[in-house]
Amino acid sequence: MRYLIIPVLIFFFISCETEKENKTDDFTTHFENSSGNETATYLQVIEFYIRLAREFPEVNVQTIGQTDSGRPLHLVTLNPESDFNFRKLQQEKLVIFINNGIHPGESDGIDASMMLFRDYATGKLELPENTIIVTIPVYNVGGALNRNNSSRANQEGPESYGFRGNAKNFDLNRDFIKSDSKNSRTFAQIFHLVKPDIFIDTHVSNGADYQYTLTHLFTQHDKMGHPLGSFLHAQWRPGIENALKESGEEITPYVNVYNKPPDSGFSQFMDYPRYSTGYTTLWNTLGLMIETHMLKPYKERVTATYLMLKTIVEYSASESAMIKDLRNKAFEEQLLLENYPIRWELDTTQTRTLQFRGYEADTIPSQVTGLPRLKYNREQPFTKELPYMDRYVPTDSVSIPEAYIVPRPWEEVRELLDLNKVNYTVLQKDTTMAVESYRITAYQTRTSPYEGHYPHFDTRTETRLVTKTFGEGDLLVPTAQPALRYLVETLEPGAPDSFFNWNFFDAILQRKEGFSSYVFEDAAAKILEMNPGLAREFREKKETDAGFAADSYAQLNWIYERSPYYEAAHMQYPVYRIPKK
Repeated sequence: MRYLIIPVLIFFFISCETEKENKTDDFTTHFENSSGNETATYLQVIEFYIRLAREFPEVNVQTIGQTDSGRPLHLVTLNPESDFNFRKLQQEKLVIFINNGIHPGESDGIDASMMLFRDYATGKLELPENTIIVTIPVYNVGGALNRNNSSRANQEGPESYGFRGNAKNFDLNRDFIKSDSKNSRTFAQIFHLVKPDIFIDTHVSNGADYQYTLTHLFTQHDKMGHPLGSFLHAQWRPGIENALKESGEEITPYVNVYNKPPDSGFSQFMDYPRYSTGYTTLWNTLGLMIETHMLKPYKERVTATYLMLKTIVEYSASESAMIKDLRNKAFEEQLLLENYPIRWELDTTQTRTLQFRGYEADTIPSQVTGLPRLKYNREQPFTKELPYMDRYVPTDSVSIPEAYIVPRPWEEVRELLDLNKVNYTVLQKDTTMAVESYRITAYQTRTSPYEGHYPHFDTRTETRLVTKTFGEGDLLVPTAQPALRYLVETLEPGAPDSFFNWNFFDAILQRKEGFSSYVFEDAAAKILEMNPGLAREFREKKETDAGFAADSYAQLNWIYERSPYYEAAHMQYPVYRIPKK
C-alpha cells in the first residue's frame, strides 16, 4: 500500500496546483478584458478583491473608517500564511503598503495592483515568505465615482477615469497633515494600524516629454536623515533601478520641470509632510511615488507599474533584515537628537549625472496663438548626460524640547494627535511651569486659496522664557516617542507644514481690543512720561523713519503695543515648550 500512496499524493498535489493555476482565468481584470484601454470602475475594483478574498484565504479585505463620499476605505492584505494580525506581522514580516487612486484619473496603480495581488494569490508569482503586501485599492473614492473622459487633457488613456478632486474637491495629496478630509483621517487610522516598512503611492506624471514610461519620486533622503536616508539613497533606490534595468525597463527620477525641456538638468522634488510620502516618512517609513509618463499608452503604463511594484517587493524582500534594523535604529537615534531641521533648500553645489533619454525640443510658432510654443520631436530621440540635483541642506532648525504643552481649547489639534497615535498626559490640576513661549513676529500668507486654506509661509518667531500656569485638561506631550518628527513638523510654527501655517491658530493673529486715538492720546503721553527708555526709543524711530513720523495713528499704535493695555493673546503662539534640562 505504501507504494500506491505516493503516486496518489503526487496526483493530488499536481491537481491542486493545476486547479490553483486555472483560477487565474476567473480573475481576469477589466483592464485586461479591454485590451488595455480601460480602467476598472470603483465598484468593479472592490468586487474583484472581494471575490479574490473569497477564493483565496491568503487575501483579506477589510472596510475601515469613512471617506467624504460617504463610503468606507477598503484595506486588502495578502499574506501566504493567512494571518492578518498586524501587531504580530510587524515583528515578523516586511510590510509593504501600496496606495492607489489618490488621483483617480491616474489609475495605473489601481489596475496594476489588482493583477499583482491576483498573481501572488494564484501562485503565478511567489510572494517572498518574509513579506506581506497591503493596499488601499482606491483611496479617493469620491473622485473615482466622479467618472469622466475629459478632465485629463494631457494624458493618453484610459478611455474614462475618475476626477482628481475628492467628494469635497480636495486634492488628497495635499491633505495628510491638515486632514480636512475624512479620507485623510481614515488613512491615518490605516497607516498606524499597518505600520508599514515601505510605502508606495502610484501616480501619473505631468510635465516634459521623454522616452521613459517610468519615473520615480523617492522621499528626499537628506530630510529623512541618517542612517535610513543614506540607505535609501545609496542602496535601496539604486538596487531597484538596477533590478528594473535587468528586466528591460529603464527608469529615471521624476522629471521636475514644467513647460520647458529638461535639457539643462533638473532637481529632486521635495516631498513635505502635506504629501503622502512626506507624511509616512515622519514614522521612518521608506517611501516613494511611482510616476508613469502621461504621454505613453495606458496599457504600457499599467504594465510598467506592475513591473515596478513587483520589483520593489522582490528587491526589498532581499533587504528585509537591513530595512527592519535601520528603521528600529532610526526610532532609537531620533530620541538622542538635540536639534531638528525645519527648513531646507536645494544644494546646487552638489550634482550627479543622469544618462537621460529624452527628445529634442524646439520653439515653433503656435497655430493657435501665433506666439512661440514648445514642441518635442519624437523622431529625434537622444541620450545625453544631464546634471541632476538631489541634495538638500537645512537652512533653519529648532532645539527639540522635552515636551510641548497644548492648551485644552485647541481641540482640533488634540483630535489629530489622537488620530496619529501620539502619546500625551492630561493635566489633572492647574500647574505652574517654566516654559519657552513663541511670539509670531512675521509671516506671509498666500493671496489665493490653496486646498481650502490661505496658508502662511516664511513664519518667524521670537522666543522668551516665561513662567505660566496651565489649566486642568491641558495636554503635556513628550517628544520622547515614535511620533517625535510628527510633533516637531506640526507644532513648530516655522515648519512649512505646521498647524500654524495651515491656519489652525489664525484667531491669535487678530486683535480683539483696540483704542480710539483721541482717547488714547493722554494715556500715551503718560506712558512715555513714566518710561524714559521707551520715550527715547520712540523719538529715535520718528527721527529715522519718515513714514512713521508722518503717521499719527502708527505712532499711537506703536506705544499701545508696548503698553499694559495691549492684549497678551495677540500674536502669542498658544503651544508652549518645556526645554530639555
